[in-house]
Amino acid sequence: MVIRQPLPQVVDMLFGGLLVVAGLSLFVHGLETGLFPIGESLADALARKGSVMWLLLFSFALGFATTVAEPSLIAVAAKSAQIAAAGGLLDTSAAAQKSYAFGLRMSVAISVGLAIVIGVFRILKGYPIQYLILGGYFLVMLMTLIAPKEIIGIAYDAGGVTTSTVTVPLVTALGVGLATVIRGRNPLVDGFGLIAFASLLPMIFVMGYGLLVFG
Repeated sequence: MVIRQPLPQVVDMLFGGLLVVAGLSLFVHGLETGLFPIGESLADALARKGSVMWLLLFSFALGFATTVAEPSLIAVAAKSAQIAAAGGLLDTSAAAQKSYAFGLRMSVAISVGLAIVIGVFRILKGYPIQYLILGGYFLVMLMTLIAPKEIIGIAYDAGGVTTSTVTVPLVTALGVGLATVIRGRNPLVDGFGLIAFASLLPMIFVMGYGLLVFG
């Protein structure tokens, strides 16, 4: 209607849209019945055991594993490798592109794991979240000044693609479960905020990865 052009493959688009709605409905139902209770019960069990080290290790593993499996991150990493090769920044061989995409995914996954560790430690200690977030974005601005321009856009997008269908439910369940179990913490105030760290740290790490790859 806006550009006054016919809509191509209307039937295929409508059928695909119905599949997306059905798939997401089943996925959300699965989260509510399966993943949310798992995340909360794991947080409850780890908090009651009293081992901070195991809790932080579990938090890192959860953030790393869910990010590595994130479909949107896999797609962005592969596409950025193709564009970098087409622009002459990488070797055009499949091995070079695969290595670049793998390194990008690992940078984001490690950063999300560390972000969840920082967020969990904040919940344990009760630190105000605003100071950590402001400090993190100050680092993002500094990295933006020195990072290669070819990686800045990818870095900012990486902060968004990590917080998607796989990562958000489990990480949110972990934060709310911890804040519910730990005495003196409010789930509404302290239970949320982990996703903010998971969006913030990947930008810093990916720009650092760009400094290593592109100089």
